[in-house]
Amino acid sequence: MTQPQRRPDRWIILAVVCLVQLVVILDNTILNVAIPSLTEELGATTAQTQWVIGAYALTQAGLLIAAGGFADRYGRKRIQLLGLAFFGLGSLAATLATSPGLLIAARAGMGVGGSLLLATNMAIIVRTFDAEETPKALTWIMGVASLGLALGPVIGGVLLAEFWWGSVFLVNVPVCVIGLIAVALRVPESKDPQGDRPDLFGALLSTIGSVAVIYAIIQGPGYGWTSAGTLLPGGIGLAVLVGFVLWERRIPNPLMDMSFFSNARFRGAVSGGVLVAFGLAGSLFLLTQHLQFVLGYGPLEAGLRIAPMALTLVALNLTGVGVRLTSKLAPPVAIATGLSLMSLGLASIAVLGHSGSYPGILLGLVLMGAGVACAKPAMAGAVMTSIPPEKAGVGSGLMGTISEVGNSLGVAVLGAVLTAGFAASLPTGVPDDAARSLPEALAAAGPNAAQQVHNAFGDSLTSSQLIGAVAVLLGGLVAAWLLRENASKEPIGASRAESEQESTLAA
Repeated sequence: MTQPQRRPDRWIILAVVCLVQLVVILDNTILNVAIPSLTEELGATTAQTQWVIGAYALTQAGLLIAAGGFADRYGRKRIQLLGLAFFGLGSLAATLATSPGLLIAARAGMGVGGSLLLATNMAIIVRTFDAEETPKALTWIMGVASLGLALGPVIGGVLLAEFWWGSVFLVNVPVCVIGLIAVALRVPESKDPQGDRPDLFGALLSTIGSVAVIYAIIQGPGYGWTSAGTLLPGGIGLAVLVGFVLWERRIPNPLMDMSFFSNARFRGAVSGGVLVAFGLAGSLFLLTQHLQFVLGYGPLEAGLRIAPMALTLVALNLTGVGVRLTSKLAPPVAIATGLSLMSLGLASIAVLGHSGSYPGILLGLVLMGAGVACAKPAMAGAVMTSIPPEKAGVGSGLMGTISEVGNSLGVAVLGAVLTAGFAASLPTGVPDDAARSLPEALAAAGPNAAQQVHNAFGDSLTSSQLIGAVAVLLGGLVAAWLLRENASKEPIGASRAESEQESTLAA
């Protein structure tokens, strides 16, 4: 196999890609602390708030595999520039939104840009660095993503304390402008040498199928999991994805080579990636409400109290401690260990933080940060080293799809559990539909029952967090089992699948 030659400017390229990664991560973490403000100032229900998050996830996840294929075909640099433009314009539209509906539409536009960015970041890394340096580069990009997790809630808290909620989106615009200039000047162009035969029909099938399935997941809590509004799009999506698989197996130049899934390392890493995203997205969705609605912290105070999880990630990733530890473990052990730590962290937040004890929440956040630092590099390395480098765009897109499916499931499933538990615990006389948000339930209950409503909401949060902890733990064991066939004591990223030579064009 032909490895990329070491470019003298490869670390500058990495810095630019890290900036692009920071744009996407920063937006999501800033938005987490803005959820209560959106609920109150825009009059958004819990379902609408979930759609502000879900619309972004829906468009992004639905387009990622297709975006990766187009990046391989038309050039990863070109697609990344287009993604920054979409993301910046979407952020500007979100800033000016005057209703939940307009904000949801703007977030969908941002999702289009996010799909193009996430479909190219990993691909550019694996085509810029050789096998020896790729694990270090991946660790740096994940470390910067962790920095975004840490800075996002703090920056969001500062902006919300001084300005209106739209400022959490406006901050993206100058970063996107800087990113456009940096990518145009520094990132090299690369593409698949067999990309002259793009699988357009496969791209259409993957987009329709992914969008329909994720739509059903997001709608499930509101419509009911057995309702026609959930089952119909979910069934259509699954049928289209089956058609996508059959189509990809019969054409000579598929968008996604289905033989990837015959690799146990790949299957286990994919399942592990979904669970990491599930635990992170679901826990942050619940925790921000716990800190602000139950414990009474303001946006800045809540952001500062969430930061230790991301700071743990930063410390373990950027110091190299995380990659040194996981490189000594077989992939099943690294992923299972990381997800077990995440599960323990979620349980700690649920049990020890229920009574308002921040030290218990702090312990849980540190454990979760350590778990993500252990599991995510192992998962990313396992995926990207299981596929040929000329398909790096599709691989990068698949990585993003994994994360967005997990994010959607985390918010939808744990949000549904929260709403159902809250509705069942409301005082007599308060209608079930008031459980859509805590402010709505308080207004319906009146001042005499306010304490009962608060207690019901806190108990429902605890139950949701414990269910998330169990799901992540059991899933981690399943991921480890799937990886066991191809487990190796070699460091993650030490070898790559054999492939044909790829043409890499100078910028």
